[in-house]
Amino acid sequence: MHMAEAGITDIFVIGGGINGCGIARDAAGRGLSVRLAEMGDLASATSSASTKLFHGGLRYLEYFEFRLVREALIEREVLLNMMPHISWPMRFVLPYHRGMRFDASAPASRLLAAAMPWMKGRRPDWLIRLGLLMYDTLGGRKILPATKVLDLDDSPEGRPLKPEFHKAFEYSDCWVEDSRLVVLNARDAAARGAHVMTRTRVIEAAPEDGHWRIETENTETGARRTHHARVLVNAGGPWVADVLRHKVRVNASAGVRLVRGSHIVTRRLFEHDKCYFLQGADGRIIFAIPYETDFTLIGTTDVEHADPDSAPVCTPEEQRYLLDFANRYLRDPISEDDIVWTYSGVRPLYDDGASSATAATRDYTLTMDRAGGAPVLNVFGGKITTYRRLAESAMEKIGAHFPGMPGPWTRGAVLPGGDFPVGEVADLMARLGQDYPFLTDFWARRLIRAYGTDAWRLLGDARSAADLGEAFGATLTGAEIEWLMSHEYARTAEDVIWRRSKLGLRLSDGEVARLEAWMADRRQALPAAAE
Repeated sequence: MHMAEAGITDIFVIGGGINGCGIARDAAGRGLSVRLAEMGDLASATSSASTKLFHGGLRYLEYFEFRLVREALIEREVLLNMMPHISWPMRFVLPYHRGMRFDASAPASRLLAAAMPWMKGRRPDWLIRLGLLMYDTLGGRKILPATKVLDLDDSPEGRPLKPEFHKAFEYSDCWVEDSRLVVLNARDAAARGAHVMTRTRVIEAAPEDGHWRIETENTETGARRTHHARVLVNAGGPWVADVLRHKVRVNASAGVRLVRGSHIVTRRLFEHDKCYFLQGADGRIIFAIPYETDFTLIGTTDVEHADPDSAPVCTPEEQRYLLDFANRYLRDPISEDDIVWTYSGVRPLYDDGASSATAATRDYTLTMDRAGGAPVLNVFGGKITTYRRLAESAMEKIGAHFPGMPGPWTRGAVLPGGDFPVGEVADLMARLGQDYPFLTDFWARRLIRAYGTDAWRLLGDARSAADLGEAFGATLTGAEIEWLMSHEYARTAEDVIWRRSKLGLRLSDGEVARLEAWMADRRQALPAAAE
């Protein structure tokens, strides 16, 4: 919009997680000039370490977060239609038992304890039905099926559970490939004119004549550059407060509460494709979710995390907590020997003074500050389900600085590869298999779930697997790596096997080392990530 004026960019975004990339996409689609700097790989922190769900947050009803839940419930189906390749409906099974309890710190728990003390914190059947009725109706479902009651005594859903569980409630939410969501937002932002710079650290941002002067350093080459922007967006995730205080140097009262969420991945624990929503004696919940065909994902924990620069890991204590939690429900207990992978992320929640990490709000807070007349928007908190609405809210706040800026546009605008109806994924997989007969069912499914209609562009005129170049194992080929490096900002093997895919679960150490060496050679022929 104003790019020609003295080389000043309209918006400079710090942070290449889901919020930063979502804001960059929204802004670029409104005709604003945008630059985004991410110090590592896209989605390399919180946005690749979620529980991989688009969900309203059933348990947030206990905290009376009705606006957040309603917005998230509405967004589920908006997002499904935007990205039917990387997101899909999933049914959740909530086993019922009479000893179910509320989180004692939740407002609903305190209210019920005062009104009905004889319940002693337990959740009667009718109360869960009421909560699920609200969950079904708050968001105005059109695609997702409604809640129903399951008889666990003679059903596939009951077989993995202990025989003491006889009844369950089944409701709808959605799965999403979180790190791919970030990459596709970045790709779409770039297609609309944004300049996305990975491996680019912001050294300093200072006001200068009413705009921002931003100094960056490419962490691969050491090259430094100076940028100028009218508005700065601080979407630093766990580092949002650090950016505000040490890079932007604004004294602000808003704070961030860092909460670590850890997950374990085990061998596949059940045959059906539904997820379990399990409630613990401590009032917390975890999910046990079918994962990557042959595995089960279990999480998450809520643990205070002191320092964003301290890499989050799933500690032995957290692993034991998740195992013990799941084993209270599973007929066949699992142990440390069943864990094939763990991961952990830090959620940068807005510090609302809640008494515990579990009780801290998952809602987002946007603040505007000014330094020397230059505006900076800070993003605190949020959840992956509401990233698109967060971006719209951010643009509302930014809009005052860009008179005549077009209005919202992202609702219904599909992400790359998602230009097909929600219900046609199986047809798309079948078509891909017909067009490329050398693909196995696993391979075709993986490509459609990752790339959607872009799978045809990736495979090109290949007539055999050999036409796709070097085979690295688990259906990963040179042609796919070329695509990921040239279209999706991948630079290292880790970018590919843990964020652009989850093939790290299937590749050997030797195969990963060969992939890393191959990519290092290819990087010599590609421009540096920040250029």
